Amino acid sequence: MKRKHLIWFMCLLVGIGYFSAMSNLETHYFWKSLIAFIPVQIAAIAYVTAARWSRS
Repeated sequence: MKRKHLIWFMCLLVGIGYFSAMSNLETHYFWKSLIAFIPVQIAAIAYVTAARWSRS
């Protein structure tokens, strides 16, 4: 397998696991919606950090 395909496969598995965990989480809708955006925030931070490191 190519490295890019392996990365996409791992992201898919993590996404499926996260969706399953969020579906089974029994909390108030407000808190569930806030928790759902945590991966988006982490990805944005990683992207900005990687972009800054590549410029240096």
